Amino acid sequence: MSIVNASATDLTTAGDSAAIEPQHRKNGLARLALGAVGVVFGDIGTSPIYAFRETFAGHHKLAVDAVHIMGVVSLIFWSMMIVVTFKYVTILMRADNKGEGGSLALLALVNNRTTTRRWSRGIVLLGVFATALFYGDSMITPAVSVLSAVEGLKVAAPGLGQFVLPIAMAIVIGLFSIQRSGTARVSLFFGPVMLVYFAVIATLGVLSIIETPQILWALSPQHAFEFFALDPVRAFLALGSVVLAVTGAEALYSDMGHFGRNPIGISWLCVVLPALMLNYMGQGALLSRIGMPALEAPFYMLATEQLRLPLVLLSIAAAVIASQAVISGAFSVTHQAIQLGFIPRLRIEHTSAATVGQIYLPLINWILGTMVLLLLVFFRSSSNLTSAYGIAVTGAMLIDTCLLSIVLFRLWRWPVYFAVPLLAVFFLVDGAYFSANLTKIPSGGWFPLLVGFCIFVVLTTWSKGRQLMIDRMRESAMPIKVFIQSAATSATRVPGTAVFMTSSPEGVPHALLHNLKHNKVLHERIILLTVKIADEPYIPEGQRCSIEDLGQGFHRMILRYGFVEEPDVPNALANVHRCGADFRMIDTSFFLARQTLLPSSRPGMMIWREKLFSWMLRNAESAMEFFRLPTNRVVELGSQLEI
Repeated sequence: MSIVNASATDLTTAGDSAAIEPQHRKNGLARLALGAVGVVFGDIGTSPIYAFRETFAGHHKLAVDAVHIMGVVSLIFWSMMIVVTFKYVTILMRADNKGEGGSLALLALVNNRTTTRRWSRGIVLLGVFATALFYGDSMITPAVSVLSAVEGLKVAAPGLGQFVLPIAMAIVIGLFSIQRSGTARVSLFFGPVMLVYFAVIATLGVLSIIETPQILWALSPQHAFEFFALDPVRAFLALGSVVLAVTGAEALYSDMGHFGRNPIGISWLCVVLPALMLNYMGQGALLSRIGMPALEAPFYMLATEQLRLPLVLLSIAAAVIASQAVISGAFSVTHQAIQLGFIPRLRIEHTSAATVGQIYLPLINWILGTMVLLLLVFFRSSSNLTSAYGIAVTGAMLIDTCLLSIVLFRLWRWPVYFAVPLLAVFFLVDGAYFSANLTKIPSGGWFPLLVGFCIFVVLTTWSKGRQLMIDRMRESAMPIKVFIQSAATSATRVPGTAVFMTSSPEGVPHALLHNLKHNKVLHERIILLTVKIADEPYIPEGQRCSIEDLGQGFHRMILRYGFVEEPDVPNALANVHRCGADFRMIDTSFFLARQTLLPSSRPGMMIWREKLFSWMLRNAESAMEFFRLPTNRVVELGSQLEI
């Protein structure tokens, strides 16, 4: 299973980055930090609405006493320090793939440096499973964020309590409906709104801490150890809810390509981390003062009655922003997965002429929207939804640690005495959180696992099927030198240029053979064009194109793109000046091969996976649109193939 040479006939995407360096290098640090506050930290920023409450009032209830309150606050603080600050901000964000982050970018980076076939396959499967879990998380995050925010109406305006679910569903429908028209304008307000949100929750936390300053002692890890020593079973189960405080941590790494490592790190250390911890300590102080009554909604009860409704509205805005970030992240991850050969071609629309990153994938959008609505209807409350939340996040975090271990030893070559203790801490923490969340499987944790498994099957089936298809075509391909010597000298030549898209830079493309068989002519200039996707995000323009003159007017051309770039074949050809006369689209015809798969008894995939792959191949978006080929200059020729 390879993620390296994605090819012309079986890949497509529209990008969220142009063939340039990341945009964040052109913007100021302060502006980028503000943008990161609005986009990167929406998910983790809305966690205080439900995380602290669920730790005490969730499915594994805790006693409301000093030991448990101080222990939980201490666990939240040190989880943020170890998982977010140390693991992601300090270490993992340095493992960037030429500026890009996220599981797929890390997978491409690690896989490119791994030479052992057995280990390479295992690494690819790990990265693919992390991506599959991400989609499960992308469905749950908007549901729990929006619903928990709207549930504040039960405290701020009890008369509207019965309308919580319909209001949440209306917000979700509206959110997914506006994706087609783009969010470029409203996204300008994301940073300022989230900055106000963090300032408000920090202020509320400080006011509560002033009344009960003893809560500050919870920052000591001693209270977390005392919690485990006094009540180890409940402390372990509590980790399943405590981890809700760090959900969204991977967004710091995933969005690094948009904002850069430094702006994200500064935003986290100077704005987000202090605001979150002040609020969590404020909720702990509130719980220490008034006890059980605060568990109804400790986040909202930090505010006075007059300010609770504005706080609810601000929280809803923050939840919508968090959901928008997740949706945009799903579009971006899907785009990368298409480029790396794990997902078939999908329709991708650009929603902004000025901002390349504004893209819209109709199929992904409406699948996510439908699943979010079904989750709202099925679980009906944020408390029930948190049972399904966490297992996908902790699974992805654990996989990131596995990939990080390869980075430390194989890429950075850290000393064993330094790397092993560090990884031991990360594996211990991530493993504990993941194990604690496994207890949620019967009460809802099965959902992200089921979604992850289904998507994992789709991703691996497409990748395996693609590779088998390429191998079968390579087996039956005629050597190009033999073809040129036999056919090129005898066939009639006609004016113009013919570009034959081929998945392999070897042999004769099937489309060329079929064209000669049916039309019995060859163009004066024939280009055998292969598009390759590299294991890095960007390819310099000087390395974009390589050309080999095969003689008799035949040329082998390879175009290389990074996995976040947008292939544009006509534009690339216009910049080629060493292959005879310049390319003119009016004199150029593009020939594409469309394969029809036939059932086969040959070993490859199980029949049901072959049928699934065949269905995906039939329904994939046209390669013509992917490569931006002029519609009136494209000829498609069909062929049959057994895999």
